[in-house]
Amino acid sequence: MRIIPAIDIIEGKCVRLSKGDYDTKKIYNENPLEVAKQFEAHGIKHLHLVDLDGAKSKHIVNHKVLERIAANTGLKIDFGGGLKTDDDLRIAFESGAQQITGGSIAVKNRDIFTQWIGKFGSDKIILGADAMDEKIAVSGWQEESKEELIPFIKSYQTEGIAYVICTDISKDGMLEGPSFELYEKILTECDSSLKLIASGGISDFDELPKLQEMGCEGTIIGKAIYENRIELKQLEKFILNQ
Repeated sequence: MRIIPAIDIIEGKCVRLSKGDYDTKKIYNENPLEVAKQFEAHGIKHLHLVDLDGAKSKHIVNHKVLERIAANTGLKIDFGGGLKTDDDLRIAFESGAQQITGGSIAVKNRDIFTQWIGKFGSDKIILGADAMDEKIAVSGWQEESKEELIPFIKSYQTEGIAYVICTDISKDGMLEGPSFELYEKILTECDSSLKLIASGGISDFDELPKLQEMGCEGTIIGKAIYENRIELKQLEKFILNQ
């Protein structure tokens, strides 16, 4: 199982929110590159980079941060937040993203997201399936759609999607543990080729082997690292022992 720390960016700074609420913003570091280098120094190879300004603005904003991290580390970065057009994707990939995550666009403009899967391939495009009560949420989680989570994922599997990041919004940033039951349900009901990346609520190290045993392909960890609930040395050991 891949360990994927998250760096969320507002105004070029590394922050975390609770349940996607911008009013709960807490700045952890003024320099995201410094954070990324710490991750890399502990054997971490992947990074989930989220442009929260982009999610609000509905277009890419913090691509310079992406560029700096990509140029100065060897981390494989998946980048998301406000990617709405072919031009946004071009900027993201040119700035060093290995993969991009599309959430709201996959709900609101299915045609363009499906085109991206066809154009860039399933290794480059991740479906962001963020949910509240098993309903997909969009626009930086400011809106709930009528899309049901599992049928939504299944419909994109038929379009060739492989990677899906699923965040239970009620858990995100709360340090109360991830949605084990929800992930179990997704892995049981969706096609077995699904590469499910668990996100939201990770609160301590012991939850990681459970997600691994369930069959999650990766897990995104945010606040638990920043609040020292999980040490980078623990993650380093987990990666080495796989």
